[in-house]
Amino acid sequence: MDCCCAYLRSYCEPRSDTRTEKPKQSNQASAAGRQTFESSCAPCHGLNGKGGERAPDIATRPEIVRLSDNETLKVLRNGILQKGMPPFAALGPAKLSDALNYLRSLQGKSKALTLMATSEEGKDIFTGKGGCSQCHMIHGAGGFLGPDLSDYGANHSADNVRSAIVSADKRPGSRKGLVHATTNDGRQISGLVRNEDNFSVQLQALDGTFHLLDKSAVSELTSDSAPLMPDNYGSSLSKSELDQLVGYLLSVAHTERD
Repeated sequence: MDCCCAYLRSYCEPRSDTRTEKPKQSNQASAAGRQTFESSCAPCHGLNGKGGERAPDIATRPEIVRLSDNETLKVLRNGILQKGMPPFAALGPAKLSDALNYLRSLQGKSKALTLMATSEEGKDIFTGKGGCSQCHMIHGAGGFLGPDLSDYGANHSADNVRSAIVSADKRPGSRKGLVHATTNDGRQISGLVRNEDNFSVQLQALDGTFHLLDKSAVSELTSDSAPLMPDNYGSSLSKSELDQLVGYLLSVAHTERD
């Protein structure tokens, strides 16, 4: 209790010049969190939190990243004895809080952006103006051609998510466009090439169905010059809309599924 009160007093006592002291405190807290993490957590979980022979990955595993601050602090305080994790309540609330903040930095989580956008606003952009749901799925709803984004925000920071949206042309494989096949009997099939060899080509259509075509049975095979993933989101979406979309992708990754 004395430790907790001392910790609270350190934030409540007046300071002569908060404008100059806050950055210093932030740096000190970050350094303290790193020191606590490296001395108490890293021996088992690794310096980057991605696990080792003695303990699991706590930096990127969605089921761990999704835990709330209170849930994570409870694990730190009480441990998980049946899994070999000891309790760290003796560190006190200040060090535990610093360690949690440092862990959040390893997880790439940004609370500010997650809270900044409402789920409905971001979802509307994802399914509407952004057209993301035509190719990407979230919690079982959406398209099939792009990666499932349900947990994407759990393993990527806000800056990473925004960069993936506005700089899609810089990611390997993102320049793929739809391929259109016309068979000898007049059928027309469009989709992304999933597999191809000298004799056959496999296309996945927008509805998720796969079509394996013998090239000898295809009279024409053309490709769209424009990539399926647009590269103009930086201009087609406003900054506010991008923030809402990024916030939505971060928030759904930490939402319990039905």
